[in-house]
Amino acid sequence: MAELFCNGGAMRGGNLHHNVAQHKFVGAVRTAPIYRFFSVRDEFPALLLTEDGGASIEGELYDVPMDNIRTDFLPDEPAELELTVIKLDDGRSVLAVGLRPGYLESIPDQLTEITEHGGWRKYRGLPEPS
Repeated sequence: MAELFCNGGAMRGGNLHHNVAQHKFVGAVRTAPIYRFFSVRDEFPALLLTEDGGASIEGELYDVPMDNIRTDFLPDEPAELELTVIKLDDGRSVLAVGLRPGYLESIPDQLTEITEHGGWRKYRGLPEPS
């Protein structure tokens, strides 16, 4: 089992939630304030580790078997994202997907920085799940 941080469509109410819905929901969490947050073509979010200008980004944590991450979760992830390890605000390290190295420079016209929103739902104006 691995703790997987979700911060876009895989969160409750999202179009990709079916990929993690059958696994244990650990809870709502936030990253450490060391990430920038981007919207890619206004289709999905992407985290990027930064040395300055970062913020704490909201998301959800699920306890998912590594096999399911490989077979169910990662195949639906866009080419711009890769599996990585991030730091939560409580100091834990967990799996997540983040912007692939080099994409900030190679597709800047497809990225909108949304760090100041602190989360995908807030950026999109979506309600919190009940």
